[in-house]
Amino acid sequence: MDKKMLNRINELAKKKKTVGLTDAEQKEQKQLYKIYLGEIRQQFSATLDNVSVKEKDGTVLPFKQAYKHKDEK
Repeated sequence: MDKKMLNRINELAKKKKTVGLTDAEQKEQKQLYKIYLGEIRQQFSATLDNVSVKEKDGTVLPFKQAYKHKDEK
């Protein structure tokens, strides 16, 4: 997400608190939030791809695999 888009999100949030938003601005804000949250989720998932979990038996598994492994028990 570029700086311009973040600035617009902040601008709309501030305006919503002070004077309110038009219907078009509310729609734009929802769309921007959707994009923003999608990127945050993608970054979080990428972070989890780089996390490992050491099991009690000493094996080291990628987090996502270890998490699945816990559910299967």
